[in-house]
Amino acid sequence: MQTLRIAYLILCLITLLAGCSTPQKAQTHETLFHALGKQEGLEKLVDAFIQQIGKDKSIHRYFAKASVSHFRKGFINHLCSISDGPCQYNGDSMQDIHTGMKINEADFNRVVELLINAMENADIAYPVQNKVLAKLAPLRGEIIKI
Repeated sequence: MQTLRIAYLILCLITLLAGCSTPQKAQTHETLFHALGKQEGLEKLVDAFIQQIGKDKSIHRYFAKASVSHFRKGFINHLCSISDGPCQYNGDSMQDIHTGMKINEADFNRVVELLINAMENADIAYPVQNKVLAKLAPLRGEIIKI
């Protein structure tokens, strides 16, 4: 649990620093979408994430009534959009999706762990993982609603 807290603090620091520094995109001309392997890479990542969720009994309950194909399509599109890919996310807001689910901080942190595991399984480099987490971190407040 201490490791998760340290990872969360690092994630918050990365988020703060990302707003203060020159974007990598301007320096390398490579978007996060390209660093993730474009559409194929996003699909590989989301498939690995779905496998992680399916194996985790404490988290799977949040997804038990969800359509896997709908979640897959929506999360791929969301990741494409936030990674400066050629997509525009037009799905429901994170707040609308998660309202009534009563997601607590521990379960939220566990989902972050599962996403990190999925990124590792998809062979995504740590600097790219950190960029993905920094893009997703601001959504935390819209997801944890007790």
